[in-house]
Amino acid sequence: MAFGRFERMVAWRYLRPTKGEGFISVIAGFALVGIALGVGTLIVVLAVMNGFRAELLGRVLGVNGHATVVSGPAGIPDFDGMVAKLQGSPGLVGVMPYVEGQVMASANGVASGALVRGVRAADLEAREVFATHLRDGTLAALAEPGTAAIGSRMAERMGLGLGSQVTLISPKGAATALGNVPRIKAFTVAAVFEVGMYEYDNSFIYIPLADAQAYFQLPDRVNAVEIMVEDPDRIGSYRRDLQSRLGRDVRLVDWQQLNSHFFAALQVERNVMFLILTLIILVAAFNIITGITMLVQSKGRDIAIMRSMGATRGAILRVFFLSGASIGIVGTLLGFVLGLAFALNIDSIRRGLEGLLGTELWSAEIRFLSELPAKVEASDVLSIVAMGVILSFLATIYPAWRAARLDPVEALRYE
Repeated sequence: MAFGRFERMVAWRYLRPTKGEGFISVIAGFALVGIALGVGTLIVVLAVMNGFRAELLGRVLGVNGHATVVSGPAGIPDFDGMVAKLQGSPGLVGVMPYVEGQVMASANGVASGALVRGVRAADLEAREVFATHLRDGTLAALAEPGTAAIGSRMAERMGLGLGSQVTLISPKGAATALGNVPRIKAFTVAAVFEVGMYEYDNSFIYIPLADAQAYFQLPDRVNAVEIMVEDPDRIGSYRRDLQSRLGRDVRLVDWQQLNSHFFAALQVERNVMFLILTLIILVAAFNIITGITMLVQSKGRDIAIMRSMGATRGAILRVFFLSGASIGIVGTLLGFVLGLAFALNIDSIRRGLEGLLGTELWSAEIRFLSELPAKVEASDVLSIVAMGVILSFLATIYPAWRAARLDPVEALRYE
């Protein structure tokens, strides 16, 4: 649809507030603000949802691996042989055998439950999520017996630092004449990590593999073997080769099986938020319909004069279509700029608000992540902008068509 100079000039003139038609301009202003808010809010919400998924996926998988060979209480006996079998598998990045168990951790009069994993220092150093998120110490120190790496939240809560002692108490102890005696062993803190997820930073403890085998009474055995691959989203394509190398007697569980319900819930929440916030844009689009319809009614005499001077129905349609579409386009662009700026600086804005209000708006204990994440996807932004523009165009078609169909004789008669 081509717009001439005449249509653009008249459309712009009609969008400017005039005496006696201020209410129409107010409606147009509300429509513009509504579209801007809808588009901006959608961009921010989808960016936060994408950020949540990316952060949770990266940190959950960075700590737990993409697939895990699990065993029963007896453990996996020849785990080094299993690691050798997996070497050379397509897409394989790393393999980490470990021993895991639940304990009570105690230090400085503070006690709480913790999850202990016994690993080799080299395997833990190969994990980027730990190697790049160390607060104190080195992971190489776990090569020494009696050492431990703990999360930053646990260190703060228990008042621990490098060289401090943390005592681990396991209820599964040795059987005696007086009953089971809990196993108690003290470990020296050699490293403090902060991966950014509250659950891991608050309750995970890593100790040397040999110490964990002795502590949990699994000599020469491990509980599980974690597998890391190049592309976690393609774990299904890697699984067949991994399973063939391990044999059918071994149970292999991938991250999609373990966390599918969690990430599916995030996707459902994302879709629901998209539908709810789209209603803001729809309401603004109805405001465009109302505003342009009232504008057509108030400009009946002008339309009749323009028609009598030779303006075609197509020209009248383009005038009012351009008037309504301009509101939608300007509102969409305004929302795009504001939403993008907000999404890219959302954590800084959050910290600023917390400092201004003097209260915590983002609790890591509740939301698992220590920072408010946001990841702007170009496809999401383009779809939101396209939706705002298309809805604005559709909202303008009916009142513009009514203006083009207006009979000039009838309009002048009623004037």
